[in-house]
Amino acid sequence: MNDQIDIDAIKINFDSSGLWVLNIAIGIIMFGVALGISIDDFKRLLKNPKILFVGVLSQFILLPAFTFLIILLLKPHPSFALGMMMIAACPGGNVSNFFSKMAGGNAALSVSLTAFATLICIFMTPLNLQFWGSLYEPTNSILETVALDWVDLLKLVSLILGIPLFFGMLIKHYHSEMAQKIENVLKPLSMLVFIALIFIAFSQNLEIFVNHIHHVLFLVIFHNIFAYFLGFYTAKSFKLNKKDTKTIAMETGIQNGGLGLLLIFGFFDGLGGMALLAAFWGIWDVFSGIILATYWGRNSKKDTLIE
Repeated sequence: MNDQIDIDAIKINFDSSGLWVLNIAIGIIMFGVALGISIDDFKRLLKNPKILFVGVLSQFILLPAFTFLIILLLKPHPSFALGMMMIAACPGGNVSNFFSKMAGGNAALSVSLTAFATLICIFMTPLNLQFWGSLYEPTNSILETVALDWVDLLKLVSLILGIPLFFGMLIKHYHSEMAQKIENVLKPLSMLVFIALIFIAFSQNLEIFVNHIHHVLFLVIFHNIFAYFLGFYTAKSFKLNKKDTKTIAMETGIQNGGLGLLLIFGFFDGLGGMALLAAFWGIWDVFSGIILATYWGRNSKKDTLIE
């Protein structure tokens, strides 16, 4: 019991100004991604409903459902369990576009799926968190304690992801050359700022991570690797080609930990277990994504040489 109290009493050093910077960084990253998205990307997805169905199924239906089953099986600390549900409810991380390209996947599909996932996550993220969280008594108790406001959650996700997506696509549609120039500068710059922000937050909380990381190490790594496998084999079971299969795996395995962290601080007062899990996820999935993308990228080059 003392261990449980200690975990929930953990306070990650991340003040309101840090949260605003994270808000802005995520918004700018989404804006940078949106500058490369056109209405044609959505049309392309709608013309190929099978890929769209597999992407949505893997990311917004199967991942939260299997996360719930993993929680029933492993019975982690309640705030860790809710942290896992939060991560599974978030859309794919924007860095998945970069990793898909690096892995020899379908970069255009990745960007299109990111755009579509961002659009529907405005509704699906609050819905999945509330639905699966309420089905498990220990996490339902936390949800009742914090009195999660579904409408406020919807507003925050819309503000951080929906508005940048809308304006980015608007500029792309009416001023495509300008959008290209801004995107070339903004995407790498915003990604560097975001990664720097994660590592600054990590360095400020080094002692907390050293003392408590063992609590979430296995959960995050297992959950993340499981998500990659889930995306990969879901796509394979629908007989998608190699490039599209890699892309679905990346979109399912790379979740937006930054958004999860924002929601945890915004609605759960930075609850120790949730914040620790989401913070480590944000660092780990960048690391795992680089490894997987590098491995797949080398293999795709070999395949090209053989062909």
